[in-house]
Amino acid sequence: MARANRHTLLIGTRGSRLARIQAETVRAMLSSLHPERAWLLREIRSEGDVQRQASLASIGGRGVFVKALEEKLLTGEIDLAVHSLKDMPTRMATGLKIGAVLPREDARDALVSRAGPTVDDLPAGAVVGTGSPRRRAQLLAHRGDLVTQDVRGNIDTRLRKLKSGDYDALVLAAAALVRLRRTSAVSQYLPLALMLPAAGQGALAVEVRQSDEEVMELIQPLNHLPTERAVSAERAFLSALGGGCAVPVAAHAAVADERLDLQGMVADLDGRKVIRDSLSGSPLEAEDIGRRLADRVLNQGAAQILREGASAQ
Repeated sequence: MARANRHTLLIGTRGSRLARIQAETVRAMLSSLHPERAWLLREIRSEGDVQRQASLASIGGRGVFVKALEEKLLTGEIDLAVHSLKDMPTRMATGLKIGAVLPREDARDALVSRAGPTVDDLPAGAVVGTGSPRRRAQLLAHRGDLVTQDVRGNIDTRLRKLKSGDYDALVLAAAALVRLRRTSAVSQYLPLALMLPAAGQGALAVEVRQSDEEVMELIQPLNHLPTERAVSAERAFLSALGGGCAVPVAAHAAVADERLDLQGMVADLDGRKVIRDSLSGSPLEAEDIGRRLADRVLNQGAAQILREGASAQ
């Protein structure tokens, strides 16, 4: 249900500094495109923001950051919502859709360290903070002598914990550090050969009601087609595997010269078993490429890894 006053349009956002920066990016772009409208931010608190000490897996995975915004969108209390695309479940809530995907920021993960400039330089037994099973598995696959510990809180909180000595290093999304202007903290941008990112990492999505044709038309110029196709392949791969926050699944697609190159990975929680493969094709077949790559890794042993992971929960 849309609100009566459509001169003022409300953009839903989480309350963290990063989320507000991301939403403000969208608001500024829409204000420039449509200055005749008033574009305002409305802060919505999610369960993930409230329960900062619990692991993401225990409170419903990354989708917990999205749910509260979607509820307000469905009731018409906001007109659109801005999300980090990697937080969005592959199965959309009924009545909602991704209306635009903005140009992608750096999709890689980054090492922030006080114990060595690169992952290879960290001493044996170094404690690396990450709340992501995907990061943990790939890190341990590369350096089984490291120790990983869960870490929650926003980026600033995590950096404070590192400085206070709780951890020797952190692995964080490079895009978050770029948007927060904290890239000076980065010790190493992790190459894709070492660590594939989460599906959609680095991309922002604008979610709208399927029935709201007016808002859909207003936000359409924000959509970046190469990014949309890349993340469509990644999310199709993730969806076909049934992957979620508690399952180490990674995907990254690059689009250039009418070619889409997709890499995908599935691992067990300790990084002892890692299945990784790639597939290329036309960007017009992005979702099909994602599904076909998922079939390939399933046949190579990922199906067993996912079954074992599900039974262990």
